[in-house]
Amino acid sequence: MKRLFSPPVFSLFAVWALVCPAPAEDLFANIDHIKKGLSEITGLAFKHDVPYALITKDQLRRYLEQRLRETMKPEETRAEELTLKMLGLVPADFDLRKNTLDLLTEQAAAFYDYNQKKLFVLEGSSEGDEERIALVHELAHALADQHFHLAKYIREGMRSDDSSAARQAVMEGQATWLMAAYISLAGGGKPEIPDSVLELMKKSIEGSAAQQYPVFSKAPLYIRESLVFPYADGIAFQDAVFQKLGRVAFSEVFLRPPAGTGQILHPRRYLGHGGIVVPEPPPLPDSRDFRKLADGTLGELDFRVLLSEYSTAAEGDALAAHLGGGSYGLFEHKREKFPVLVVASTWDSPDTARKYVEQYRRVMQGKWKQLEITTNTPLLMVGRGDSGYFRVWVDGVTVNQIEGWNAPVP
Repeated sequence: MKRLFSPPVFSLFAVWALVCPAPAEDLFANIDHIKKGLSEITGLAFKHDVPYALITKDQLRRYLEQRLRETMKPEETRAEELTLKMLGLVPADFDLRKNTLDLLTEQAAAFYDYNQKKLFVLEGSSEGDEERIALVHELAHALADQHFHLAKYIREGMRSDDSSAARQAVMEGQATWLMAAYISLAGGGKPEIPDSVLELMKKSIEGSAAQQYPVFSKAPLYIRESLVFPYADGIAFQDAVFQKLGRVAFSEVFLRPPAGTGQILHPRRYLGHGGIVVPEPPPLPDSRDFRKLADGTLGELDFRVLLSEYSTAAEGDALAAHLGGGSYGLFEHKREKFPVLVVASTWDSPDTARKYVEQYRRVMQGKWKQLEITTNTPLLMVGRGDSGYFRVWVDGVTVNQIEGWNAPVP
């Protein structure tokens, strides 16, 4: 099952401080030293050499276009894009495929392709330490791949959208953590990250992207957060697991993957072996008249962005932290071709379920130009918006939603 928005199936390094790499003879001469340092930190040895090559900007874009053709099938892309629009996570004119290609082309400086088992660096002419740091990050991916088969790791996570996002955060978070730990080790320090440096790195990743990347800065909040999350929250997650388990942490997060983004955002839940609740979406009335376009899971990252987009980040983060789990289904009427979205979200108490309904009213007011509510109680909202008729109701700790119907929802 695909994530609603995720990079193609290869690991792309987009930590925001990068510049173009130095000439190959200068850059790649560091590989053996970096491999030795990464093995010293993790206790994991490289099993074989890592092939590498330079790639031009034009070659990169052609490479990305090919990857997108392989991983973003037109029907799937249409369904993902429509789901995002109906949820209110992207505007009505958003082009998912074009923006994905533009974003990844803009940010790429180096990447490790875990299908080809090969490392690529963008061709350039400037020299400095930052491109060598990028190389550390990509070699960290190669090391993890040689021990934990990253293609399989990601493929298995695609059974759940939220799980897929969590596994991306494991991969990018660990590589970013090892990048910083290697810098410390190479400078004569301990192979770990002081709390002050960790917080600085997290804020730098979150705050500097918009200043350096015009396409990124103009992207919807959900797209920006989806791209930053694996690095900023992934590094904090890896550090928390390392502080608890030590070297074992580098293997543990691959052997026992987090169940969803909630465990990345709250590592204590992962360390405490907590689970994720996946409620069944509400049944669709007259379901025989519809065909399913897509279904999947929604996690804390999805809800915190959705709620923050139409209120404040503090309010969105605070309420989303009470999520147990969520799911969605997207359907299209066979004859009339109108889409209907069904969503279920389970919360940690009836009170937080009711609070979600209160905040979701603000989401509907924000994502639609017109909103008419005919029934409004703590347990039920019924009315009509831009996409059609809707019904939102509370059943214990679960909130059910149906949106897009062409008549009052039965």
